[in-house]
Order: sequence, then structure tokens, then C-alpha cells
Amino acid sequence: MTMNAVIPTDVSSASDAPFRPDRVPVGSPVYNQIAEFLYEEAWLLDEIRLAEWVARLDIDLRYTCPMRQTRSLKHQAESVVRTVMHFDETYASIRGRVGRITDTSSAWAEDPPSRTRRLVTNILVESTDHPDEFEVKSYLLCSRSRFDETTLLMLSCVRHDLLRRHGGSFKLSRREIIIDQTVLGFPNLAIFL
Repeated sequence: MTMNAVIPTDVSSASDAPFRPDRVPVGSPVYNQIAEFLYEEAWLLDEIRLAEWVARLDIDLRYTCPMRQTRSLKHQAESVVRTVMHFDETYASIRGRVGRITDTSSAWAEDPPSRTRRLVTNILVESTDHPDEFEVKSYLLCSRSRFDETTLLMLSCVRHDLLRRHGGSFKLSRREIIIDQTVLGFPNLAIFL
């Protein structure tokens, strides 16, 4: 049985085309540099090298995680509630959190620290109007274990980042984290995503 399908010849004109003309090609030098930046970031966080991670943040950083609600298919655009946040951080507040974790004994939420593995996938990069800035979308799957727990806690999310060239690498200027769960599977969000 043969099926006749209409295949559009000009997909760039479709309003809902998944690939935009400003997409940075997978495997290009810029794409590879950005992917490496994200992989190194995950490694630094997993190894609890927080001071080195903070050095990769830009001073105008906005780091947010809005709440998620379950909505019908018709109302999916309203499932992310940006008026209520799990956290809404700046460069200064993250430096303060990292200092509390690394320099004091009062950070009980992460002492002893969680054992984490951050798996970064599905990286899509787009150029912007500024030649040294890139919009980056990535998926993150984070496993977390503490104390002598026998089960891993899991959290999956999509991250919308703005990366800015800085010397031979990049700095994170903006990150919005959209968690897939409406009720978190973690007891707290004391780790960085």
C-alpha cells in the first residue's frame, strides 16, 4: 500500500518549523565549544568545584526556576508559572550560597554533600543579534543520592541559557530551568541545575 504525502519544499517558511535560520549547526566549531562548556559545567558541579563554576557566571546573571502546573493540552502555554519561582537568583546571591556551602559549617542542606550526576543532552544553539551571545537550550537529567540511601532521586528539566563569549570561552548570563515535575522528587533544591 502506498501513501501519498505532501512534503513541503520550503520548510523555512512554515511558521512552526523546528529549525530556524539562526540555528548554529551541530558539529560546527561554535556548537562544539558551547557543548564542551556545558559538559565541563556539569562536571564541575558534580565534583563540587563550586568556586570554579562561579567563575563561569557573568556578573549580570539571572538564574531562575519557575513553578510548573499540570494543564490540559489546550492550555499547555500556561503550564509554566513565572510569577512563582522555586528560586530567582543573581550573581551575588549565588556567590553567597556558594560561600555558605564552601566556607561555613551552616549549610546543613548540603553537608554532607549530595552525590550527583548531571547528564546534558539535546543541545540546540541559536545565534542572536549580538555576535558574541548565543541562546542555548539543553536537557538535563540529574540523579542525586545522599547519606546511605539505596535509591537515586531523579530530576529532569530543560534549560534555556544565554551564553556570552568571554575570552576563549563563555560565561553564563541567563538560565531559566523548567522542571518536568509539578511536585519535586527532591527534598530540596540546594544543588545547582
